[in-house]
Amino acid sequence: MTNVLIRPIEPRDNAHVAAIIRTVMPEFGADGPGFAIHDTEVDDMHGAYARPRSAYFVLERDGMVIGGGGVAPLEGGDADVCELRKMYFLPEARGIGAGTSMMQRCLEAARDFGFKRCYLETLTGMDAAQALYQKQGFTPLCAPMGGTGHFSCDRFFIRDL
Repeated sequence: MTNVLIRPIEPRDNAHVAAIIRTVMPEFGADGPGFAIHDTEVDDMHGAYARPRSAYFVLERDGMVIGGGGVAPLEGGDADVCELRKMYFLPEARGIGAGTSMMQRCLEAARDFGFKRCYLETLTGMDAAQALYQKQGFTPLCAPMGGTGHFSCDRFFIRDL
């Protein structure tokens, strides 16, 4: 990855990250009810991830934000479980190793926060993402965990940290 930086989100990144989420999710049919695109935090990701044991990172290339991803405690879950959340990339960020680098940065933050396991939800059709998750040690679950409110997601994964 050349000219690429992964850094903590800043307030100035909010509009860029919201636009990425609102661009990428419909690309995969994830724009109806029960998807993260409708979460209130989308418009203030910096504020949402300023909470304890939470972090959100942006992927910046040549000064432009082209992706992001984060971790936070799993809503309604055990205290030792975090959730990998809102990891989305514009097309120009795909296929350059950004997903692997972002996931490693997020999992490192999760370990630093004291989490023991990391959970994620995704969708049928997000095949490249699911391949990345499995390559990074995530294993499929038969049912969702916690209470994320993302009832339209139909694929669930977890891994030990």
